Amino acid sequence: MDLILPLKRKWFEQIQQGIKPFEYRLKTEYWRRRLEGKSYTNVIFTLGYPRRNDETRRIKKPYAGYEIQTVICDEWSNQPQEVYAIHVMQPANR
Repeated sequence: MDLILPLKRKWFEQIQQGIKPFEYRLKTEYWRRRLEGKSYTNVIFTLGYPRRNDETRRIKKPYAGYEIQTVICDEWSNQPQEVYAIHVMQPANR
């Protein structure tokens, strides 16, 4: 089973360029149900919601899990938020 995460262009391009180590999702009940205790094969990052056959707007990587972090981001009013930090790159200790 694959985890599909639609992204804004800014974040998609950073993953494409290999400079974004995590994709963040707020620690909500919705994301808890989707992530905790689940086993995924791959994570597929999409630029928005592409057509099924549009591979230019998809990045497929092996799923490497997540960790809980507290981050400050301008998209969340620069307030500390607890998040699921989904690994974009394989962690060094794996």
